[in-house]
Amino acid sequence: MRRHSIAPRSGWQATVASTGLTCHTLADGAPYWDESAYWEFTSVEIDRLEAATAEIQKLALAAGDAILDHDRLAEMKIPPEAAARIRETWNSEPPALYGRLDLAYDGRQIKLLEYNADTPTALVEAAVTQWYWLEDCFPNADQFNSLHEKLVAKWKDLLPYLKQPVYFGHDGSEEDFMTISYLRDTAEQAGHRTIPIPIHEIGWEDAQARFVDLDLRPMESIFKLYPWEWLLRENFGCHALESMGSAQANPVRWVEPIWKMLWSNKALLAILWELNPNHELLVPAYLDGPRNLKDYIRKPLFGREGSGVTVFRNWVAEQGSAAPAEPEGVVYQALAPMAVDGNTAVLGSWLVDGEPGGIGIRESSGLVTTNTSRFVPHLFR
Repeated sequence: MRRHSIAPRSGWQATVASTGLTCHTLADGAPYWDESAYWEFTSVEIDRLEAATAEIQKLALAAGDAILDHDRLAEMKIPPEAAARIRETWNSEPPALYGRLDLAYDGRQIKLLEYNADTPTALVEAAVTQWYWLEDCFPNADQFNSLHEKLVAKWKDLLPYLKQPVYFGHDGSEEDFMTISYLRDTAEQAGHRTIPIPIHEIGWEDAQARFVDLDLRPMESIFKLYPWEWLLRENFGCHALESMGSAQANPVRWVEPIWKMLWSNKALLAILWELNPNHELLVPAYLDGPRNLKDYIRKPLFGREGSGVTVFRNWVAEQGSAAPAEPEGVVYQALAPMAVDGNTAVLGSWLVDGEPGGIGIRESSGLVTTNTSRFVPHLFR
């Protein structure tokens, strides 16, 4: 893998906005979408990344079984009231749509950093924007990217399962609205009728014991770009648990299903290492402290976009807050070998319906990827 510098296309802002990437520039005027560079891979490297993604997915499936078989939900700080529904949905296997593994890759070793299994973003740029960049700039090259086709195909599979219309819940931010707008487009291409709705506009009708929108229409199929641990804290969180129960005559179809809490929780990293010690795709990770690690990262179990992450070298906090650990729990993870070329690159390896579908690359000046880390396109030859 190699990082190349390149001149951005003239008028690139309008070009990428036309692909749906409206959040292309940060508040300080710096580019979020950064096409002044790109990463080049060989086809062999892409094959390795695809195989590694599939293997980690298998490890995660086995870890899910182990977590439930050994009653480890409390250890993961998952609310006890969610336990029954997590078990029920894990066993009944309601459909799940997509996820993103964050991988470290330095051209030699591939290592899992975390699994964004419930509400992964950076999808528009990975699935669409970088593909059109490739067609404009390198039409004879290729890209590890079949995300759009796989998403449409999966939504088609869901036609018999989801009652229409499908509501797409979001938190109201521009980034999340951009993401659900794209996901709605893939669902509509597959034949679904969709309606966007901010989470705070979802209501509960006691008389009929059902979710409703502002027009009091029943909501029977809900895709939510909103973490389950947040949703359960909402006033209607208890009703969300009730609504998916097998005893319900008309249960709400939730996408993603609540069992995704097993994978979106960073305790998964420690459990994977415990179950697969010294696996070539994993790095040491622990829940009870850094143990023998000298250089490590401390992550909140429920953190997102780099929030609350601290980097330690020689047991001293180098980046992030050295404040005491989060009350909801943390994981201690060894530093992984990263691709560094003036920037630290993290590869987001996407899965649709559990199958590898492509990669997107985020760059930052430090080791922590945040919501302001740049997205850089890629290709392979």
